Amino acid sequence: MSDHPSSDRPSSDRPSSGGSAPDRPAPGGTVLEVEGLRVTVGHGAAEAVREVSFTVLAGQSVGLVGESGSGKTLTCRAVLGLAAPGVRSDAGTLALGGTDLLGLDARGWQRLRGARLGAVFQDPGSFLNPALTVGRQLAEPLRVHRGLSRADARRRAVELLDSVGLRDPEAVYGRYPHELSSGMLQRVLIAIAVSGDPDLLVADEATTALDTVVQAEVLDLLARLREERGLGLLLVSHDLAVVADATDRLLVLYAGEVVEDGPTASVVAAPAHPYTEALLAVAGLGPGARTRFPVIPGRPPAPGTAAAGCRFAPRCAYAEPECSLAPVPLVSAPDGDGDRKVRCLKPR
Repeated sequence: MSDHPSSDRPSSDRPSSGGSAPDRPAPGGTVLEVEGLRVTVGHGAAEAVREVSFTVLAGQSVGLVGESGSGKTLTCRAVLGLAAPGVRSDAGTLALGGTDLLGLDARGWQRLRGARLGAVFQDPGSFLNPALTVGRQLAEPLRVHRGLSRADARRRAVELLDSVGLRDPEAVYGRYPHELSSGMLQRVLIAIAVSGDPDLLVADEATTALDTVVQAEVLDLLARLREERGLGLLLVSHDLAVVADATDRLLVLYAGEVVEDGPTASVVAAPAHPYTEALLAVAGLGPGARTRFPVIPGRPPAPGTAAAGCRFAPRCAYAEPECSLAPVPLVSAPDGDGDRKVRCLKPR
């Protein structure tokens, strides 16, 4: 079995859904709006995410990057309405198109997920039922969310398996998860995620468990689907190298806060925050690669830990006493033309 898409498959127009599709945002319109997102954890309501704000436009890819504990997954789980017990989300605005996500009940989330909102996670095998064929697991959401007949759902499922680059989609339709490789399973999960023709696709560490070649193929697939379908993509990773070529805009999170925000190309070429500079160097990217910060010393603070000043100061090679005195605001970067923000008293 091969993970690799057929190289001679011609590009084609988007297959017919066989049912009425939801209204899509206009090209360049806002798909997701997040303003002042706060996520608290536990009975003490420790703030694990603080004042995170960003937008995702139709056809745009936005990356969230940072070490474990930075708040990436909590942020995307808030967007997906999948918070664990004891985790609470609040925001000034949390909206998918014209839908207020904060006001949804369980039934509202159920209607939204799988239709206007799709998701792909790190371990595709854990999200598939081993007792059912992948085709049945793909066809069922089409019947539920799109109202297709059994025959139309099967036909559409085969089309989707073909569209994500799986060879012999008819055969794949009848296979069980254990009969497919990890790369093939991830493609199946992507097919399920886009089966409802979503406005937004959230990919949370979707390539982490894959080898380098398959990882690149999955990223190329996500880029193609975004271009063909005009959906917004929120790509979450701890690896800046993964998102550097796959996103239009980049948010760097540290200890629950956005420390840098801007167009990906600009951030990679000239990082304004020392933490971004360090991540780029570790990833072998950016101006400091392999010359400074071969590793980032120390560890990030535990989620919810209070700090008087800059939370990165204890690990920063450029920190001065004033960095630890008071909270550091997120402000416009010196050379960002108003489109870049940085949380640093002395940006690079």
